[in-house]
Amino acid sequence: MSEDELEGTRTRPYKMVAGVALAVALGGSALGLSLSRSDQTARRVASCNGSTPKLTVQGTGTATVTPNLLTIVVNVDATGASANMALDDDDVKVTGALAAFKSGGVKAKDIQTSGLSLQPQYAYPKGVPTITGYQVANSVTATLRDVSHAGTVIDAVVGAAGNAVQIQSLTFSSSNPSATQDRARQHAVTEAVGHAKVMALAAGRSLGPVCSLTDQQTAPTNFGTDALNGAVPTAAGAGSVVPIASGSQTETAQITLVYALEQAPAHHTHR
Repeated sequence: MSEDELEGTRTRPYKMVAGVALAVALGGSALGLSLSRSDQTARRVASCNGSTPKLTVQGTGTATVTPNLLTIVVNVDATGASANMALDDDDVKVTGALAAFKSGGVKAKDIQTSGLSLQPQYAYPKGVPTITGYQVANSVTATLRDVSHAGTVIDAVVGAAGNAVQIQSLTFSSSNPSATQDRARQHAVTEAVGHAKVMALAAGRSLGPVCSLTDQQTAPTNFGTDALNGAVPTAAGAGSVVPIASGSQTETAQITLVYALEQAPAHHTHR
């Protein structure tokens, strides 16, 4: 073997070793980058745990909508010397009220019998209970989807049932309350985030990740009324329309937001 060939044989192992060393170095660098990223992720996850300071804020939001539904409950009473006579009289009056609802555009699926009772009436001559007749009370619940015609419908119902009818309650509502509730929630979250930013800045901290967001469900503000309970709004044949004002309905949302707090970044001065 020549001296040149011998020299080539000597240098090959060193070149191969150098190649392996380079691969190990690159692999170690890549491994180190992976560990670094994993470590960063772990720190982000852990920032909501342990002794990391937290900031808890609350937000309240409201959203207003004009009600487009009116639920009305009417009560029709009748009396008679016998149970059958009282029922027959009440049936006639309730049938007229139902027809008036339907003529006013209320669909059958929106009309429901919500109560029916038959009670004996007593007198107490010389302290002895004696049945003098029977009273029937029949409640009907109807949902009006055209609030603008509500007054006309109520007049028609009263005209059909006469003085036997009582308006038990009126309740306004919205056909899509979830949309209004979601708008209220958005306003509540926006308010809470604004409060958190101001408070963190005043404390010399910066906001970290959101640790929790809780929706505190609140009841909607329903603009209903029981003030008409027992009152006949319009005498039959009076020729006037009951004024019905739907007003507005407000949904309120409350949320609780918890942030992890981080040290505020240092400000560097450029020279």
